[in-house]
Formats: sequence, structure tokens, C-alpha cells
Amino acid sequence: MAVSVFNSSFFAAYSWLILIFPLLAFIVNGTLLRKHKKPAGYFSILMAAFSMIFALGLSFEFIKNFASVPVAERVAVPWEWEWLPLLSETFGKISLKISFYCDPISIMMLAVITVIAFFVNIYSVGYMREDEGAGRFFALLGLFAFSMLGLVAATNLIQIFIFWELVGISSYLLIGFWYHKPSAVAASKQAFILTRFADSFFLLGILMIGFLLNSFDFSTWNNPQTLSALHTIASPKWLALASVLVFIGAWGKSAMFPLHIWLPNAMEGPTPVSSIIHSATMVVAGVYLTARLFPFFASIGIVLEVAVYIGAFTALFAAVIACTQKDIKRILAYSTLSQLGYMMFALGVGGYAASMFHVFTHAFFKCALFLIAGAVIHAVHSNSLEAMGGLRKKMPFAYFSCLIACLAIAGIPPLSGFWSKDEILLSTWAAGNYAVFFTGLLTGALTAFYMFRMFFLAFHGKARSEHVAHAKEDPWMTVPIVILAIPAAIAGYFSRGFFANFVGNGEVLPFSVQNTEFLPIFVPIAAALMGVLGIAAACFFYARRGTNAEAVLETDIRSPLYKIIYNKFYFDEMYYAVARGFLIKGVAGFLKIFDKYVIDALGDFIAGVVQWLGRGVRLAQNGSFAVYASILIAGVVLGMLALATAF
Repeated sequence: MAVSVFNSSFFAAYSWLILIFPLLAFIVNGTLLRKHKKPAGYFSILMAAFSMIFALGLSFEFIKNFASVPVAERVAVPWEWEWLPLLSETFGKISLKISFYCDPISIMMLAVITVIAFFVNIYSVGYMREDEGAGRFFALLGLFAFSMLGLVAATNLIQIFIFWELVGISSYLLIGFWYHKPSAVAASKQAFILTRFADSFFLLGILMIGFLLNSFDFSTWNNPQTLSALHTIASPKWLALASVLVFIGAWGKSAMFPLHIWLPNAMEGPTPVSSIIHSATMVVAGVYLTARLFPFFASIGIVLEVAVYIGAFTALFAAVIACTQKDIKRILAYSTLSQLGYMMFALGVGGYAASMFHVFTHAFFKCALFLIAGAVIHAVHSNSLEAMGGLRKKMPFAYFSCLIACLAIAGIPPLSGFWSKDEILLSTWAAGNYAVFFTGLLTGALTAFYMFRMFFLAFHGKARSEHVAHAKEDPWMTVPIVILAIPAAIAGYFSRGFFANFVGNGEVLPFSVQNTEFLPIFVPIAAALMGVLGIAAACFFYARRGTNAEAVLETDIRSPLYKIIYNKFYFDEMYYAVARGFLIKGVAGFLKIFDKYVIDALGDFIAGVVQWLGRGVRLAQNGSFAVYASILIAGVVLGMLALATAF
């Protein structure tokens, strides 16, 4: 009953417009308004506003209609269209559909993506004011939003893969938006190649399981009866391999170690791009996919074990690197990597609702932080903390918004990050994985340290460049920052009931690995204390009276250990060295073999054919009337036979 009532409601019936509005922004801005910066920006804001209104309306209608329905039955598909039925005697009928999937986590993601996209579009009008390519930029933002919305609304793995690749293409274009900069071009290619590498395994895993189940629908992959049957028809090793292949797609898209290097380098794009990629869209797509297929992964087991340790290591590894960076956007990039690790290891221990809760809260404070970073960079004309300082009085709205967002990500109560991080740590403790639990606590302290290191060096102390004296706030950029600071502060407290009760955990996941034993009260207290400890350490080193920030930054870099961490443990250099070695030796060897056995062989074959034909022509052209007459008669006879056969 709830499904039929919801599907016939206004916002459900027109839910397809949530995707159409950003698609229109892409088409119109990419064609008609490409050379017109202001109209392109205003049209993008209008389309993003409509998309947001419909997404929020759909979310409220879904919650209202399914509040009294059991958790496992909170699923609806307002519309679907079958676009490619594949018939096969071997595999049976596999139906491929473009559909719109509504469940608690998809409607949450729809709301978050459209809200973030709306504010990023407003911010971009100010940020891109002087850029001649602003029309193209707004077009690509529309394509990116359309791709992400299509991804989270997908009902099957073929649909999600199509939009998954569109997200990759649009992010490639946005990261390399300033294509006149070699560093931006290199970063876009790196992001594209690394994520495509992971996606090739993802596609193979989809096909392996999909044809075995005769379906690519999530409802089939996650069905307990189907999964029980799957274990009877396929060996455990084969299923483990296939599930890991699917997970590698999520691994690459969410930049888990060691496929992480593309994400910090993606900072070469305009700051609004960094904000929308890092807050609620591209990088959480891998976490979303893992959550979407959680029952499937949990039934096989190995993926969740991998997710726990890869996520925990990525969280700690990225947090350590963030403590040393001087580029304000790179600090936030490694912060995103660390928070993605939190989300992933939460899923690994069975904290489905906790992970999705952190996706939700992280979106707001991370988007605000990136927009603040962009405003600061815009004011001082530099990404480096060495060129900042003393901005507190020059940019008061950015200052207080940054303080709120930093407290939120540090997990200080009662701000939003505290509630979602607390749920993750509680889930980890309940699962009995104490090593990962203490890793999470340590990462929380490091998070607070590097965020307030950035905060104090950017806004406190003396100005370290002449641009600080002329810094001022742009209303187009300031308004979105201030508004986003509000959910960064309160979204966690007011939405905790939604994730605990409406999203659910064990109720919707028949294979949940979460242990629901007694949860100690010291967990949230310890988490908050670790945040306070990190802030206190940052204050001691970078903000106490008499501190010379320039001297501190210069002293830091002299330490050999600091230098290793500052250079990201030289992972980029190792990747490039391996790549160059492969290209120089492997490709050269391949080309030598290809030249010998393909090019030369093909040339010899063509020369032989031409020589053979030449001999035939020479035999025919011998000056004998009898030979010419015989060929003429044979040709006439063959022509008559061909006509007779045709009629």
C-alpha cells in the first residue's frame, strides 16, 4: 500500500526531473550559453534549485509514506524503462532497465547531492567571475551532477556502471578544466587512468555474477534466497574472486590505498570542483556502491574483511600526511581520504547506518571547508599556508564558518561530526575489532590536529604576504559558506534518529556482522577527548602567544621524517618510476614484436599478393587473339548465368 501511494505522489511521479534539470544545464550552457558567463551561471543556479526542490520533496514524501513500514520493505521504484532485453538460451532472459530507485540511502544521497550542487553553483558565480571559460565550467558542473544523480538512483549494476563512467568522464574534464596548465592536464589523466583501471575489474566482476544470477538488479543480488542459491551453484573461491573484482571498482573510485594518489592531485581543478568531488559525490560513490551491495558482500565475507583493514589504514595514513602539508587544498584532500577510510571500515565491521550517517554529515562540513579554502585562495592569490595568516579580521564570515566546520570534522560535541564518528567507533567496538577501534581514535586526534593547524596558520598570527592586507569577502562566495556552516553544526544531532531508525542496520541486512552487545559509555567520551587533545596540540605548536609561524613551518621541513611524510612517502614518485620503466621496456619490447610479426608480416603478405596478381595480368596480356576471345566469351557466359540465377 505504501509503495503505490508513494509512486502516485507528485514528486515521485516527476522524479525523473531531478535528473533532467542538471542535464538541461549541461546542454544549454554547453551550446547556447557557452560564451556568456553570467547567463550560464544564473541558468545553472536555476536548474540546480529545481533539482534540489524535487529531490527534497521526494525525500520528505518517501519518509512520510514509509515511516510505518518495516525497514526491509522501504523500497520503491517510481518509474522504469526497459531499454535492452538480452535473450540467450544459455543464460535465460536478462532484462536491463533504466529506473529510479528509492530507499533510505538513495533518497539521502539525492538530497545531499542536489543541495551541495546548488550551493556550489552559487559560489562558482563569484569564483569564476573573471574566467573566460565559465560557461563551459557551468556546463560540466551540470553533467557531473546529472551523472552522480543517475548513479545513486540506479536499480541495477549496468545502469550504475553507465553513470559511474559518466562521473569519471565529467570529473576528468573538470579536473583538467584549466587545460593550459600542464599540472592540471597531468592530474586529470592520472585520475582518469587510475579509476578506469579499477573500473575494468569492476565490469568483469559485474559480468561474472550477473550472468550467473541471470540478473543485474540490486534486488536480486541482495536477496537472501538468491544468495543462498548462489552459494550452491558456485565455489567459494570463485565467488570470493568475483566479489573482490566488483569491490575494486569502489576501491578505486573512493581512492583507498594504494589507489589513492589521484585524489590529492585532483586539486589542480578549480576549487568548486574540488568541493563537489570531495564532499558528497564522486569520492563517496565507492562507499555508496559497497553499501548498496552490502548483503551480497556480507554473504561472501572477504570483501568486508578487506574493507576493514584497507579503510583503517587509509584513514590513518592520509591523516599522517595531512599533518605536514602546506597547500590548504591538499590538507583537505588528504582529510577526505582519511574520512573515506572511516566510512569504509565502518561498512567492513557491519556499521551500515553509521557509515551512511558519516557520508551525510561529512558532505556539509567538507563542502564548507573547500569553499572556505577557495575564498581564502581567491583573496591571497596562493594555496600555501606560508602566504596566509592574519585573515581573521579580513574575512570574519569565513573565519567563523571555518571554526564551525573544523570543530565538526574534529568530532567535538555537539557538532555534526561527533555524532557520526561516534556511531562508527561504537560499531567497531561492538564488532570486537579493537585494533581498528584504537586506529579510529588515533585518527580522530590527528584529524583535529591537522585541521586546527590549517585554521590557526590561515586565520591567526601575522600576515605573511602583502595580499592579506587587501583581502576581502565576495558575497557570492560568502553566502553559501555561511549557510553550509549551519548543517555542519546541527545536521548530525537532528538526523541521528533517521539513520538509527529509518535507515536501520541489522533489520535491513540479513547478513549483518555487527554485534549488538553492550556498548560502553566511554567510547563517545574518548572520541571527544581525542578531538580536544588534537586541538590543544595544534594550539600549542601554532597559535600560542609568541609563536612565529614562519619559523615553525621552516623548522618542520628540516626534519628527515617530516620530509618523507611531506612528500607523501614518495608514492607518486614510485608510481611514475614504475610507469616509466614499464613504458620504456615493456612498450618498447611490445612494439619490436609487433613490428616484426605484424607490420613486417602484413607487408610481406601484401607484396606477395600484388606479385601474384601481377603475374596473372602478365599472362593475360600476351597479344594472343585466341586468349582475348576466350576471356570475352567466358565473361559473357558468366554474366548470363548470373542474370539467370538472379531471376
